[in-house]
Amino acid sequence: PAPKPEKAQQEEVLIYDIVDEPADFPGGRQALLKYLSDNIIYPESAQTKGIQGKCYFQFVITDSGKVTNIKLKKGVPDCPECDKEALRVIEKMPKWIPGKVGDKNVNSTFSLPIIFKL
Repeated sequence: PAPKPEKAQQEEVLIYDIVDEPADFPGGRQALLKYLSDNIIYPESAQTKGIQGKCYFQFVITDSGKVTNIKLKKGVPDCPECDKEALRVIEKMPKWIPGKVGDKNVNSTFSLPIIFKL
């Protein structure tokens, strides 16, 4: 096959905000909650100070189920350690079941709140 023109390699990757079937954690929502509670280690500094709160992350689930482009949208007030710990756990997530448009797997955004509660 002829080599692809240079321009094609710079094509923008489509990322859907709205899909027919949203991406799903393997095993569903309950499995996601269990994964988070099994893997998040409450930062000691936050426990000592009695800090609780929610952080919000947004990331992309690729058409192959990989978690990429992780962004902290809103952190736990006064607890960068909590945000860092949540990020660590999101980064090591297993592959997801990708979102679909029609019957085609697509890249899609996913928003996830993570709660730190003592």
